[in-house]
Amino acid sequence: MIACTSLLLVGATLVFTRLPCPTRGCALTAEKRALALLKNRDTQPLTTDFDSRITLDALLAPGDDHARWPDSRASVIEGYVIDVQVGSIEAANCFSLTRRDVHIHVATRSDSKLRESVVVEVTPRSADAARARGEDWSLAVLKRSLVGRRCRFEGWLMFDREHAAQSENIAPGHPVNWRATAWELHPVTRIEVID
Repeated sequence: MIACTSLLLVGATLVFTRLPCPTRGCALTAEKRALALLKNRDTQPLTTDFDSRITLDALLAPGDDHARWPDSRASVIEGYVIDVQVGSIEAANCFSLTRRDVHIHVATRSDSKLRESVVVEVTPRSADAARARGEDWSLAVLKRSLVGRRCRFEGWLMFDREHAAQSENIAPGHPVNWRATAWELHPVTRIEVID
């Protein structure tokens, strides 16, 4: 079971406790709990959830894209994987050191820079679902099998407002940008290598 770690002060001693990690994560504010609920979706999108207008090119289109799509839609995008990285420790995953998201950067060319990419994320829950189907979505396997290859990804659309200021569409030309847009497929529900 996924657990949420908390510190309790018992007398003069700090004690770690393990609590079940809910889909809202360990977020303290209503806004962060709502975002965690989106990040931790564990249902497969239905055919009616997919919006065919949401392509890689549409996600990469420049301009302020805060309100381009609703978080209730799903998408299929195809492109080159230019990098695979472990995500940060975050409230959505109950601050776990080991159960972290995997960020997959997808771009139109294999030689694109990160600031020209869309992030698609494998969550601990989506990795568990893949494992139940006999697929290994671990960081090491995804890095080895996807980087440099053209792939197709399916998943839920989500605007990650926590990273909006680090995206080219919201903060053009900012030196810390590491993505084109804050829109993501998060979580990813299907991965297919197509080249």
